[in-house]
Amino acid sequence: MQLVVGKIGRAHGIKGDVSVEVRTDEPELRLGPGAVLFTDPASAGPLTVESGKVHSGRLLLRFAGVKDRNAAEELRGTILIAEVDPEERPDDPEEYYDHQLIGLDVVLLDGTLVGELTEVVHLPYQDLLTVRKPDGTEALVPFVSRIVPTIDLENQRAVIDPPVGLIDLGQAEVAGGVAAGDKAGDDVADGADAAAGTDAGDAEESR
Repeated sequence: MQLVVGKIGRAHGIKGDVSVEVRTDEPELRLGPGAVLFTDPASAGPLTVESGKVHSGRLLLRFAGVKDRNAAEELRGTILIAEVDPEERPDDPEEYYDHQLIGLDVVLLDGTLVGELTEVVHLPYQDLLTVRKPDGTEALVPFVSRIVPTIDLENQRAVIDPPVGLIDLGQAEVAGGVAAGDKAGDDVADGADAAAGTDAGDAEESR
């Protein structure tokens, strides 16, 4: 199985180094020296990582055969893809690879079907789960244990406990004279703010 693990950014220096936008929680494994990566576009690869270092908070990689800045700039925008055994699992039982999550049924605590998990969006402060509902619309669910208490791989489902209005704006109730639509917007914002403020330890990890 192939997983996206990074995206090449700008060239750094004159010896072929490139900055990389990391899209894996295991950069030391997926992007370490000796790693062979497929690419999108395919014509850019495969690429073998020759060396790597962190500079000013950014990961810099040098690939075999990329010897100067011009060659490095030609790789800008290239997606890096690792081949992963589909049976492989993270060491931490509370961590998940993206491919384990995509396709899961998303249900409420009472078992009500919400939709299908179609994508894991990796942001600097947390991950979001994209849920496609039966009507074709999508909702973004913060991937934190308070909102996603259970990932049940055996039964292929993710159990969520969303704040009012996060999944269905029509569920927001009129309270204190505030219009339902207005309150829904407030609830969504509050839910997002609360999730963003969650301690790193509360966040579920995906790869």
